[in-house]
Amino acid sequence: MNFSSFVKKIGLAIASLLFVVGSLFITAAPASAETVTVKMGSDSGQLVFAPKVVTIKVGDTVKWVNNKAFPHNVIVIDHPELSHKKLAQKPKAELESTFTEAGEFSYYCSPHRGAGMAGKVIVEG
Repeated sequence: MNFSSFVKKIGLAIASLLFVVGSLFITAAPASAETVTVKMGSDSGQLVFAPKVVTIKVGDTVKWVNNKAFPHNVIVIDHPELSHKKLAQKPKAELESTFTEAGEFSYYCSPHRGAGMAGKVIVEG
């Protein structure tokens, strides 16, 4: 085997390897963000978030939906950027927050905090 054909074979091998590795990146499905729904007020009308605790991943969204005994809002403790101070007045009204960092985020409904209407979002990295 002469030097020229050796270089061609090495070049072909490298090109093949790059094609295979590159195709893995193209065909790999990117992780998609999820949306988790939390009811504001239980189906029986209790002043609770249902479910009370949700676990999500970084980049996921929590959607709170008016269910019963509204108006409600969502105040995330120490995170005004995730809070919704304005009251959701109508049936099925929705409030959404996307969580971009890992941690535990406690929240409450300000009109019904005294009744124990509180919840938690656990965000895993």
